[in-house]
Amino acid sequence: MIEATGIVGEFLSLKEETDADILAMQCGDFYEFFAEDAELVADELDLKVSQKGSHGSSYPMAGVPLDDLTPYLSALVERGYRVAVADQYETDDGHAREITRIVTPGTHLETSDDDAQYLAAVVRDEGSDGDATYGIAVADVTTGQFLVTEQSGTDATSAALTELYKFDPAEVLPGPEIRADDAFLDEVRERTDASLSLHTTEAFAPGRARHRVREQFGGETLESVGIADAEAAVRAAGAVVSYVDETGAGVLASMTRLQSFDESAYVDLDATTQRNLELTETMQGDRDGSLFDTVDHTVTSAGGRLLREWLQRPRRSREELTRRQSAVAALAKSAMARDQLRETLGDAYDLERLASKAASGSADARDLRAVQTTLALLPAVGELVAETERLADSPLAEVLERPDREAAAELAADLDEALVEEPPGTVTQGGLIRKGFDAELDAIVDDHEAALDWIETLPEREKRRTGITHLSVDRNKTDGYYIQVGKSETDRVPEEYEQIKTLKNSERYVIDELAEREREILRLEERRHEMEREIFERLRDRVAARAEVLQETGRALAECDALASLAAHAVRNDWTRPELSDGRELSVDQGRHPVVEQTTQFVPNDLYMDDDRQFLIVTGPNMSGKSTYMRQAALITLLAQVGSFVPARSARVGLVDGIYTRVGALDELAQGRSTFMVEMQELSNILHSATDESLVILDEVGRGTATYDGISIAWAASEYIVNNVAAKTLFATHYHELTVLGEELPTVQNVHVAADERDGDVTFLRTVEDGPTDRSYGIHVADLAGVPDPVVDRSRDVLDRLREEEAIEVRGSDSGSGTTQAVFDLSSGQFTTGSAGDAGPAADAEAESGGEQIATDGSHAVGESAGDTTAAVDPEVEAVVDELRELDVNETPPVELMAKVQNWQEELDEE
Repeated sequence: MIEATGIVGEFLSLKEETDADILAMQCGDFYEFFAEDAELVADELDLKVSQKGSHGSSYPMAGVPLDDLTPYLSALVERGYRVAVADQYETDDGHAREITRIVTPGTHLETSDDDAQYLAAVVRDEGSDGDATYGIAVADVTTGQFLVTEQSGTDATSAALTELYKFDPAEVLPGPEIRADDAFLDEVRERTDASLSLHTTEAFAPGRARHRVREQFGGETLESVGIADAEAAVRAAGAVVSYVDETGAGVLASMTRLQSFDESAYVDLDATTQRNLELTETMQGDRDGSLFDTVDHTVTSAGGRLLREWLQRPRRSREELTRRQSAVAALAKSAMARDQLRETLGDAYDLERLASKAASGSADARDLRAVQTTLALLPAVGELVAETERLADSPLAEVLERPDREAAAELAADLDEALVEEPPGTVTQGGLIRKGFDAELDAIVDDHEAALDWIETLPEREKRRTGITHLSVDRNKTDGYYIQVGKSETDRVPEEYEQIKTLKNSERYVIDELAEREREILRLEERRHEMEREIFERLRDRVAARAEVLQETGRALAECDALASLAAHAVRNDWTRPELSDGRELSVDQGRHPVVEQTTQFVPNDLYMDDDRQFLIVTGPNMSGKSTYMRQAALITLLAQVGSFVPARSARVGLVDGIYTRVGALDELAQGRSTFMVEMQELSNILHSATDESLVILDEVGRGTATYDGISIAWAASEYIVNNVAAKTLFATHYHELTVLGEELPTVQNVHVAADERDGDVTFLRTVEDGPTDRSYGIHVADLAGVPDPVVDRSRDVLDRLREEEAIEVRGSDSGSGTTQAVFDLSSGQFTTGSAGDAGPAADAEAESGGEQIATDGSHAVGESAGDTTAAVDPEVEAVVDELRELDVNETPPVELMAKVQNWQEELDEE
């Protein structure tokens, strides 16, 4: 096989050095892709493919301009590819290239949205007792945020997967023990959109990982954050640090703070609950219509990220929640100050991400001006809060005390002194630095501008000197500076004009003085750009060194923004501050669903739960609002534990440790799980995970199987929650048999959504009242859904007959012999049928005409064929039937009637 040489050979050689999916290699003013990479990139990005010859062979080639690489990289990374970038540098022999970075989904700085972009590592340590401990580290390279935790115990696997779902990382690095665990990796793929990447096994080694973490965050950091003995967490953290370093993202300088988080400090929200409550996206995957979309009025990208994080990770600390509530309350009551604050924050840029760009060396002059602009807002925000008495006395003032305001002001002043107001987009353009900042640069700029001024005035001087009217001076890359004269006047050109090019209507000349000025301008331009670049890089390095100041300031401004957003929403929608308690009470007066109220005329409802009213069975018509009522209870609880106001006239919320939901039906057939299997797995998770401090929402349990099976499961699950779990629970069901639990178990109560039925028309009142209901109005819902009238009318007829325990005509038959009648026998679980023309009761028809028995599954009764009309009847059974036929029920006293029934049962049992 002939090996490629030249540029193609260099490309293929570099590609062998990396495990990246794609290589982009700089070739002058372009980044080129060759061979299979060119075809892949062309297919993904719709680029044109050409051919490049090498050593007698032809290779596909595609390329993008040097300055346009970033958007193409972003597109590839968003599709899950890891892209190596090889940059060109000068050597004594010409040019050489080396891989300077590998851009991956979790290390790409140029994101297309404001959401956090996490890189995660997960490892597993097997304990001697058989239980596993998972270590998880997540880092957002765009902001420098770095978090670690451990999960252990019998539910460690589920807890680890839930954490990954909450962070929804762009890229996951599975540890050596997990790489062969297909079930775990499949769950990661199913629950997140993450790309899975293999990182060197050595990076997960305990000793090496611990060294990398101490080197990055300081020697005493592990002890100070309480994870010195958390080996799994340290291994995961070390792997993340190593990966960020080895991919060349260049953002380690912005990762200044390691944070350990204890899940016990947060409300447990598993993946199912986050989906069912539509916290950040709807069931259809849209942001619009989610809780986050509803309450998000932030004016900064960092504020939006923080608010989203609060919703996904509600707190259990009453102290922290009270602090947030107090800040929201102060802002809600200070309308003018709140509006001024939000208007000021509207000019803020994302300092956390700018710190990462500065640390990576990718920040340009406009980024540094954005840093200056945002840092300069801190005094204004602080002054506004200090001058508003209500805000000055609130926790908002404490938020603004966290950043080093003196350091922030000093850095802002230095940047403002150095940079022009509107710097150009690239460093190479020049014109970045203010006049007066550097005396040497000022002298060069003055000389450069004087030379340019001489060039600019040259045409007029030459016109006066030579008398040529059609004369101009211009510049291009080929000819440099030149004098252009129209052909009609070339005979008047002086001898010192040296011709360099002839055009159709003019000729170009150069003179010695012009050539000298050009050399001077080029020298000055080169020196000016060199000095400006040096000054700029010093400024950028200084900003990078102050990354922690930027991050602290950015977080403080983001928190102000998030709190102001919650206050603005509370005021606009008449929300109230909930009272928080450590008890089990959940009392809501005139509560509303925070999302649904935005689009409908919402009917408020009350809710009360405590130790004596722990389990509510919610019955009522289809489409009457049962699910909305229960979800609103969960969302009000969640919002209270975010620190927000809630949609109610008043509310008292006992803090919970978790919110668990089982709502709706969802097939996952691709994973081999039917609707009922998914339902049972969700129920199993709740029964294993919920505690007496949890809130449980169950919307229909057991509906995906046979009626008796479903009722049995729902009944047993209810008893288990009441007797063993003791969680606050709302359970909506159409199994009205369950309402009897409210009469037998002291902590179980029945409530129902009321409906008004008059003359066959049903009106859903949307109000929740105590007590059970015995009707679901499903046929009415079918009518509303547009089911054909004949089906609806027939449904009503069948329902009426079932209620009256009358025979039901089965219309149509395979033989075309007309209608039949059927009576459902509860004791046998079978329909007994006879011809429509039989005059006697169905039971009599069966006995006398030999009608067939049809089991509930459609099969014929065991021992009889469809055509067997002469089946023998046992004499003892016939005697009981004769007595029953002769009995006058209306004339028989109840006690005597019950005695007869008991005797008949004994006779049949003996038989």
